[in-house]
Amino acid sequence: MFRPRTLQGRYARTAYLFLLPAILFFAAFFYLPIGNVVATGFRTGPMADQWAGLDNYGQALSDPAVRHSFLVTAGFAVMVVAGSIVIGLALAMAIDQPLRGRVLFRVLLLVPYLTSVAIVGLLWRNILDPELGVLNRVLGAMGLPGQTWLNTAPLLTIAAVTLWQSVGYTMVLFLAGLQGIPETYHEAAKIDGADAWRRFWRITLPLLAPTTLFVSVMAVISGLQAFGQAYIITGGGPGDATDLSVFHIFNVAFRTRDFGYSSAQSVLLLIVIVAFTLVQLRAGRRGEVTY
Repeated sequence: MFRPRTLQGRYARTAYLFLLPAILFFAAFFYLPIGNVVATGFRTGPMADQWAGLDNYGQALSDPAVRHSFLVTAGFAVMVVAGSIVIGLALAMAIDQPLRGRVLFRVLLLVPYLTSVAIVGLLWRNILDPELGVLNRVLGAMGLPGQTWLNTAPLLTIAAVTLWQSVGYTMVLFLAGLQGIPETYHEAAKIDGADAWRRFWRITLPLLAPTTLFVSVMAVISGLQAFGQAYIITGGGPGDATDLSVFHIFNVAFRTRDFGYSSAQSVLLLIVIVAFTLVQLRAGRRGEVTY
């Protein structure tokens, strides 16, 4: 049996032994499924048992329905990313002030994030129901006409629901970033005559660049992978207005039973997500150097 001769080797062996359960977990439930999806993307047939080569990928790149679902997803992701940064930062700056009840307010904002997408989707589908929804009943009690929320602006609606659920998490991240900024910077700026708006643009925002980068990367990944909102709240409708990419892949796999074609689309979506993430990280590093 091999035994490390140096103390460093023994530490390394012990570290790998502790990491072994996590490595096996990721291999079994992450890397192997990804490899299986990649392999299935090269096959066709009801049981994905016939070799197709790159046909599935070529079909996906030329399919108008795939392009439409990606454009819908891109629009959804843009709204989620912009809302996460703007609303999350605004809430964090408000809670960072010495206000009474801010701890309770922070907890209330974080509760939706701890709730599953299925529960949130069912909750808001009932709230927005045009006939029995609570929101239209409130509008009716105020003498205002009810709205068909899921038909008027369905993509904006599910983006707003997504923000309602996730903005508490981004608020906590920005709050941690704000509390990590030394107060001496703001005090020195006040002495120099800088007002609150100038301090925000010259001190707060640049020093929050790492937090903003992390929030934007996570929001892009979450937005491009969104599924439950379309599946539960709108069913991809009206028409294909909320046909998000993962929802479209789900329909191809489990309704048309074309697992090879759906796997190819999944691989292409994974490539897009990785590409966007790398571009954001590279741009963020350049921004940190600039600051």
